[in-house]
Amino acid sequence: MTHRPRRLGGWSGALTGALTLAALAAVTQAAAQSAPPPPLQVPAKSVPVPDDVSPQMAKIIGAPLRTNWDIQPKTGEAWKPVAEAGAAALGKLVPGMLERLKVKVERTTIDGVRAFIVTPEEIPPENRNRLLVHVHGGCYVLNPGEAGLPEAIFMAGFGRFKVISVDYRMPPEATYPAAHDDAMTVWKAATKMADPKNMAIFGTSAGGALTLAMVLRAKQEGLPLPAAIAPGTPMSDTTKVGDSFVTNAMLDNVLVSPDGFCDAGAKVYANGHDLKDPMLSPVYGDLHGFPPTILTTGTRDLLLSNTVRVHRKLRDSGVEAYLQVGEGQSHAHYIRDDTAPETRKVFEEIAWFFNRHLGR
Repeated sequence: MTHRPRRLGGWSGALTGALTLAALAAVTQAAAQSAPPPPLQVPAKSVPVPDDVSPQMAKIIGAPLRTNWDIQPKTGEAWKPVAEAGAAALGKLVPGMLERLKVKVERTTIDGVRAFIVTPEEIPPENRNRLLVHVHGGCYVLNPGEAGLPEAIFMAGFGRFKVISVDYRMPPEATYPAAHDDAMTVWKAATKMADPKNMAIFGTSAGGALTLAMVLRAKQEGLPLPAAIAPGTPMSDTTKVGDSFVTNAMLDNVLVSPDGFCDAGAKVYANGHDLKDPMLSPVYGDLHGFPPTILTTGTRDLLLSNTVRVHRKLRDSGVEAYLQVGEGQSHAHYIRDDTAPETRKVFEEIAWFFNRHLGR
């Protein structure tokens, strides 16, 4: 009997040790399964221009990276000369666009907010009681005045709608929420000019984010919603969450990098405000009850993920959402050249979508 306890004790200790090892293995396996997989290492490669796009779009796609993509102005005052230089160059292109698309522009002020009335030479009967509101892009710091008009001109020319384009305040004149406030002031006034059921809001990049934020604010404030919206490649997440911030970095020849000029501009406009606020990153907002939405992006767009995440969230919220993606296109390439067939198709598609959902 003197050896029995020792034999039992030894057996019990071995069992305990085996159980401890098994538990440790289970914990290790669970940790391994929950740990994120390592990043995929992608070799450097050459990316040719697609051979099935128009010559006009091929030229845009094949252009070198934006020369000032990595500038990082930290104040509105530092951004002002950059914005003025860009606006001067883009402003020279506007007269030709107006002539080719048979559109006229009139400067105006709506309840204290600068704006433009953009009108096609001929408005078809079905659009005569319809009105669109446009908010331009430019990372909240670029494209003041007429430089913000090309997208509105394309929508008026190709879609033949009357458009109000908001020339909202930007740094250094004002920071967040100035652009949002100006856009909402114009929206409120516009709902007195036309029936909201006959109206839509659209914009690209920062304008796409503003389009989404305007609907969020209209919901919060109990204001009428538009019948449809068209956010193009929206800056829907200024916290830089999204796969294409990595996969399309240095491939998108407009934004180029998630740490480039646009990120710097958004931070200056936010002026310390939480970038995850749905007003600045609308993908984090409640999208239930949104009007039918058409989104536009491109396969090389740095904001491709920003766009598809909004599309998925809209669908999950029960909203009719339509997504068009341009082959080979970087950020907002579809508003670069009104002579490109791809540009016409984008705006005709948006016009078709609006025609389905706007009243007459």
